[in-house]
Amino acid sequence: MTLNLVTIPCREDNYAFLLHDTETGMTALADAPEAAPIRAELDMRGWNLTHILITHHHYDHVDGIEELRDAYAPQVIGAEADAHRLPQLDLAVSDGDTFTLGRHAARVMDVSGHTVGHIAFYIPEARVVFTGDSLMALGCGRLFEGSAPQMWDSLSKLAALPPETQVCSGHEYSAANAAFAVTIEPDNTALADRAADIGEAREMGIPTVPSALSLELATNPFLRAHLPEVKAGLGMEGATDAEVFAEIRARKDRF
Repeated sequence: MTLNLVTIPCREDNYAFLLHDTETGMTALADAPEAAPIRAELDMRGWNLTHILITHHHYDHVDGIEELRDAYAPQVIGAEADAHRLPQLDLAVSDGDTFTLGRHAARVMDVSGHTVGHIAFYIPEARVVFTGDSLMALGCGRLFEGSAPQMWDSLSKLAALPPETQVCSGHEYSAANAAFAVTIEPDNTALADRAADIGEAREMGIPTVPSALSLELATNPFLRAHLPEVKAGLGMEGATDAEVFAEIRARKDRF
């Protein structure tokens, strides 16, 4: 069994992801910001698109779906709770549901916060989770619809996945996120090393996602709000984890 993961830059700073099984030909797409670069990648590799996984309803994650549906007739999968504002779904799923991608199990996780009804897709055999705009490289999505406690709960669920899991997030925001993260933990050496690596990668035009969950746990301030050293650095030793997360998110919004 061989599963191949491909990162596709889209629009100005979006990413889509292909997950391909070389034995069965199954090819799943996570989010569809625009069709052209996705079709070009599929055509170059000779793959047929069999599934589309939608994390949330924002236009820059769904705009390419209808063109791809017409071209490949994939099964389109998204949140039942969000079906009223998503493209037409062939399979509507909810938190805790499992379904198959070819021969591989996929688990649905409600990760509301950026939007209400946002979901992530975890594929254990591939050691990958498609998080859209919930957990991002060195960041998390703005709270457009959900609350800080809701987002903290969502991030905590993602943080509990195996540390080797590759986090496939929806945007190239890593450089800006790194600049902010060092204001929260200026003495975090792992963060300093990662910021330098991100700078080098972006100079060469290399995507900084996916990223290992273990690296996010060591450097992403939004996953570290529960740590005593982070609370102390913010002068919030007696605060709850969700309160500290909310403060970090508010600072990022003003950054």
